[in-house]
Amino acid sequence: MSILCVFHPSSPDLPNKVLTHHDDIAATLAEQGVCFSHSPLELRVRPGSSQADVLDACRGYLDQLMTAQGCAAFTLLNRDGVDPTQVDVRDEHVHDSDEVFAVVTGRAQIGLRLGEYVYAVLCEKGDQLMLPAGTRRWVELGDNPFCLALRLFASEQGVQPRFTGDAAARAFLGFDELSV
Repeated sequence: MSILCVFHPSSPDLPNKVLTHHDDIAATLAEQGVCFSHSPLELRVRPGSSQADVLDACRGYLDQLMTAQGCAAFTLLNRDGVDPTQVDVRDEHVHDSDEVFAVVTGRAQIGLRLGEYVYAVLCEKGDQLMLPAGTRRWVELGDNPFCLALRLFASEQGVQPRFTGDAAARAFLGFDELSV
């Protein structure tokens, strides 16, 4: 189940609002300029699969998303277990281009700092978030990551994250606390 929790920075361990219906999540995020959608996926690939296997399984879906969203570049978030060699996506960062975050399988929590509030979106298979360039964000995968997601960007230059250096993201409830 997809979940949206809205926090005020003064209470990072207690959400002001918790939503579980796709339409409610989409409407709340749309007020902040973020698009959320869900569509059933029939793809059969699991996190931890090789990049070649992922691309074979997801090519049609990837091409459709890139065309529909006008994206020019993509990366894979492909985690099955903890990998100390991977960049810690829990650190707050921004991208210089629009991003589409599409969960192929597994789950991920995307934290968004929008205005005065923090929006934590627990995304599952078939969920898509469209984030405007410059949106402060972080990705929480929990203690036992299991997520395969496509991250599509409007430009090649926008793929590289710029870390804000703000550690406040770690104060908010994470994946393991919100997905219970």
